[in-house]
Amino acid sequence: MGVRTVLVRQVLSAVLIVLGCLVLPLGGLSVWAKYEIGDTRRYVATMGPLAAGPEVRGAVADTVTDGIMTKVEAGPLEGEVRQFVREAAGSFTGTPAFRTAWDAANRAAHDAVLRALRGERDDAVTVDLAPVTQQFRDRLAADGVPLAHRIPVTHNEITVLEGREVAALRKGFRMLEFASFWLPIAALTLAVGGILLAVHRRRAIIATALGTALGAALLVLATAVCRALTLADLPPHVSRAAAAMVYDALTSTLRTATWTILALGLTVAATVWLTGRVARHRARSAALPPAQERKQTRARA
Repeated sequence: MGVRTVLVRQVLSAVLIVLGCLVLPLGGLSVWAKYEIGDTRRYVATMGPLAAGPEVRGAVADTVTDGIMTKVEAGPLEGEVRQFVREAAGSFTGTPAFRTAWDAANRAAHDAVLRALRGERDDAVTVDLAPVTQQFRDRLAADGVPLAHRIPVTHNEITVLEGREVAALRKGFRMLEFASFWLPIAALTLAVGGILLAVHRRRAIIATALGTALGAALLVLATAVCRALTLADLPPHVSRAAAAMVYDALTSTLRTATWTILALGLTVAATVWLTGRVARHRARSAALPPAQERKQTRARA
């Protein structure tokens, strides 16, 4: 094999491996976007357990209370009425009826977001908490609370995405959905091609494993940075604790997958490196004359 051929193979192998390691995080992100964020059933299942969290329960109770109090004229007793409604709403968020309403609201919100991202209109995406208020009023009436039936059930909407955000996210979401099949295949093909083309395949495998681990680490870092930016950009009336729980729940699968890939890449790199050292040591020992081998053995002893 000529020197020129060896050099070309080394360069092409390095380029393919680098490209494969760069494409891998994007492939993981696209798969997560399609099968975790883009699937309503998975989304509702992910959001369901949050209904038991104190942060989410408190945020919903505050929102329902504010919505009711804007329609109730309590006069000088407004403070006492608000406290009563808030306590009752907080108690309601611990019932199975609230969990049912929570799942229904999340399903409706997710369907609305997907329609916006897959459609052409740039209208704001909102969630109507009227079903939660309805369930809350029925619960109070069933408990015999006086005048509970007079609590107004109005459309109390929470904005999930502003119109400008829909337009900005639509193109990226469509690209991720399209790439969810091709990017993982491309990453695997580039990495395998780089390894097969390499002159020293053991080194190529180690480089690919380390590059894969580095790509996963960058994706973990990007997820953490996006979390910080998302929480920092929240409006003042939105609960940061509740938003953090939602973000962490949505990205749980992505973070688990990236940490697993990072650990696997480091493990493969370390294993291949150690097996290579063992193989070279055995090869050197086998090549030594018996007398020299005994001499080296005594020296090591």
